[in-house]
Amino acid sequence: MGLCKLRQLKNLTQRENTCPIGPRHCSNSRYRSIDGSCNNLQTPTWGMAQTPYGRLTKYNYADGISAMPISLTGGQLPNPREISVRLFPDKQLIDPVWNLNAQQWGQVLTHDMSLTADVAQSHKDLLTCCDDEGQLTPDAALNPSCAPIIVPPNDVIHAAQGTQCFNFVRTGTTRDRGCTPPHAPAQQISTVSSYMDLSMVYGANDVQADELRSYIGGRLRTLLRGGRQWPPQDSNVTLTCESALSPNEPCYLTGDLRVNQNPQLAILQIILLREHNRIADVLSRLNPFWDDETVYQEARRIHIAEIQHINYYEYLPIFLGYENMVKNKLIYPGATSYINDYDPLVNPTILDEHATAAFRHFHTLIRGYLQMISENRKLVGAVRLSDWFNRPILIEAKDVFDDLTRGLTAQPQEYSDQFWDSEITQYFFRRNKTYGEDLRAADIQRGRDHGLGNYISARAACNLPVPNTFEDMLDFISRENVEILRDLYETPDDIELVVAGSLERNIHNLQTGPTFLCILTEQFYRTRVGDRYFYENGKDPETAFTPSQLESIRRGSSMARLLCDNADNIQSMQPRAFQQISNS
Repeated sequence: MGLCKLRQLKNLTQRENTCPIGPRHCSNSRYRSIDGSCNNLQTPTWGMAQTPYGRLTKYNYADGISAMPISLTGGQLPNPREISVRLFPDKQLIDPVWNLNAQQWGQVLTHDMSLTADVAQSHKDLLTCCDDEGQLTPDAALNPSCAPIIVPPNDVIHAAQGTQCFNFVRTGTTRDRGCTPPHAPAQQISTVSSYMDLSMVYGANDVQADELRSYIGGRLRTLLRGGRQWPPQDSNVTLTCESALSPNEPCYLTGDLRVNQNPQLAILQIILLREHNRIADVLSRLNPFWDDETVYQEARRIHIAEIQHINYYEYLPIFLGYENMVKNKLIYPGATSYINDYDPLVNPTILDEHATAAFRHFHTLIRGYLQMISENRKLVGAVRLSDWFNRPILIEAKDVFDDLTRGLTAQPQEYSDQFWDSEITQYFFRRNKTYGEDLRAADIQRGRDHGLGNYISARAACNLPVPNTFEDMLDFISRENVEILRDLYETPDDIELVVAGSLERNIHNLQTGPTFLCILTEQFYRTRVGDRYFYENGKDPETAFTPSQLESIRRGSSMARLLCDNADNIQSMQPRAFQQISNS
């Protein structure tokens, strides 16, 4: 299949110049730090929050430092909105096997592992380069952090409405923080740890973690409404939940600021919050002499292990392929003992090619209308996604939490392809307007903002055949799409990873083509093997689960169990909760 050779890639270097400076000394704690520091005792900043993304390919800036990339000919790259319209239209092709829970869990996972600095992706940015009416502001030309997406004059939707632009603010970098030498390339910063450590539940720094804890019985803070646990209220409703019609509407505070972005994301975050408290309550009953700190840390430790097991053995095989994961030592099915594969020389830092290109491809799976399903699995309603961006009050209405949760597991996701639902390419974050923004155009612009290496360099890093001409691409991209690429881009070297990676033909029975599969496989190998606290690692008795505990995690952790235990009143769930309900 031409997958990347993991062992060749794992030692690719990354600049160690991080900001802020990490701890100078690490103790061998039984528990993870909140910010990911000291996971690697030899290199304490690897995977730590507030450090730069890693790279597989060289930076691609026009000036070699931070300027948005241009064509090799010196001209501008094609307009991101035009690329979106021409290559990523709306065409409803439905996945025959996997449900919408698979799509939505992917957003939960990516929020756990990355959050670009200074970018509030779930609401309008504090810096306005393009105003709410789609008009350029003075900052668009004056502020170097502005890179608004210009709407082409022939855009049949937005230009006809008089819209000039979509707001876009560049990611915070080491240069912005004064941590990079004058002529060194800017490095984009992630504000959460790279590890699968449920930072979206617990926070990514001590201040966040403290705000979320109740300090009673090891539990996280909740508000009780209608006999149900909800996250605490965010103090700034008008900013965090900008679509709310009243400052008194529910607006949730969790470990991740994006929690309110859409109803199903909020539901899964609440499921995870309730799961922590469920575990804490069980531990408190079994260990009545444990103090709050011990219960909190042990519940967090168990919760993270459960989710790591679900991610690697239930969720990721859908996207990376079971055989591929076994072959590349990402999973060990049938194991009854520890898998001692931790390697302190493997850097788990999130790769920019993963966070900004490969994993964003799965936005294609999003459905624009969310089904509500009753306990007897009958359709009882549907909600339009763009009506509820950043307005979670919907899920507190009678029965809606459970109806949408069952909808997640009954409604098919979109097929993984180049076709995107118009709810996220025409109506994204529209608030009270007729139309909104374009997520696909924003993904393309974000790749440029980060100076991602081009498509050809990514394939080279993966030891895949490298196209030298447009015709060479016909081996893995359809002729129709190659002709559009030829029309948009001046040379093959200009073609972007974000764009062409999403156009490759899927590998049989998988959700991506070979380039994105390579990047995803490499990332999740690093995420596992570079994590000293990974739940299957038993080298250090201080951090390891006992053999019986590990067996319980393997036997008892599943997405179905997570939903059944923590929804409001769901009575039944198919055992494979990422898979559509079978008719047989």
